[in-house]
Amino acid sequence: MARLRSLQQPPIAFAHRGASAHAPENTLAAFHLGLRLGATGLESDVWLTADGVAVLDHDGVVRSGVRRRPIASVPRAALPAHVPTLEDLYAECGTAFELSLDVKDPEAAPRVIAVARAAGGDAVGKLWLCHHDWGQVAAWRPLADEVRLVDSTRLRRMREGPERRAATLAEEGIDAVNLHHTDWTGGLTTLFHRFERMAFGWDAQHERVLLSLLHMGVDAVYSDHVDRMVDALAQARR
Repeated sequence: MARLRSLQQPPIAFAHRGASAHAPENTLAAFHLGLRLGATGLESDVWLTADGVAVLDHDGVVRSGVRRRPIASVPRAALPAHVPTLEDLYAECGTAFELSLDVKDPEAAPRVIAVARAAGGDAVGKLWLCHHDWGQVAAWRPLADEVRLVDSTRLRRMREGPERRAATLAEEGIDAVNLHHTDWTGGLTTLFHRFERMAFGWDAQHERVLLSLLHMGVDAVYSDHVDRMVDALAQARR
């Protein structure tokens, strides 16, 4: 079977939590290294602190002695130094990359867009806001016409079926669907592409998985292993 064509040319290579196989995840060092190794995008999770600062962390909790406290209850100044703000990321890495953010705190979305706009360039147009509830994602569309929206889900959760979901995403102005790599088939990418919705594949950690996704025509892949991801994209272009 011939390789299916992606809507996004070339597909985006998202360094998951930065180059997390090569450096401590969700740190400025990991983000900077991911881009240096050739990733064209970065991925992280975003939360709001108690004083309204958008910060990048996976779990959304920090340790204080033996206690674990939600980031939402802690002011920025009291967070560990390794937890970066979104402003820190743009200051360190610029704006010439795609940025996929899993918005763990839905209230963070307006602040994220404001920070991206202040960073300048095409930061808002390169911002992909992800959430597991497509209705929540659709509610962010009025915040900015150019921001990109992503339904992050699993195939089994599409109880209405993937064709109806693709139609809904198109109606609601949601740009992409992000599924685990095991959910994707060439037929499924073709279906979403028929509705002009992009197909993203996450947890692509091995060369065979990366090449399989790219062969199916996905528009972005997420991997901890940036070196493998960049090599797979180069092979797929040959």
